[in-house]
Amino acid sequence: MKLIQKIVMALLVVLPLSAAKAADKDIVDTAVEAGSFNTLVAAVQAAGLVETLKGEGPFTVFAPTDEAFAALPEGTVEDLLKPENKDKLVAILTYHVVPGKVMSADIAGKKASVATVQGSEISVDATDGVKVDGATVVSADIEASNGVIHVIDAVILPKT
Repeated sequence: MKLIQKIVMALLVVLPLSAAKAADKDIVDTAVEAGSFNTLVAAVQAAGLVETLKGEGPFTVFAPTDEAFAALPEGTVEDLLKPENKDKLVAILTYHVVPGKVMSADIAGKKASVATVQGSEISVDATDGVKVDGATVVSADIEASNGVIHVIDAVILPKT
């Protein structure tokens, strides 16, 4: 019994420390460290948005995985990363960002249209899981020092 108590006490000490370490990293560093957002990070770099997303925030980022980018039509990502398409890339990436820190508990059971940094609104439906403009949130509430990341399974695009 004392062994179990010691293990529980050790976990109570270690878990908050590891959670605190994760929250010490900004959104960009958190995405880089995760390893499943290589395309997103490359796009953020090409768009010149690294310093913005490392800024004070807070930001809520709906982050498509590498698989989500791979599901786009062939050549789309390569085309967007070209310098001449920087404005379009910035518009798409900032469409994935909402000002403020919105945790899943804040929207549970609700539907809303939410303004993005890009200027358009995204549709959020948290009545049965969470959908953002049709993309499904597959992992929520990844905290960073300047906001939160919600992982989505598709790249969402602003209406043109």
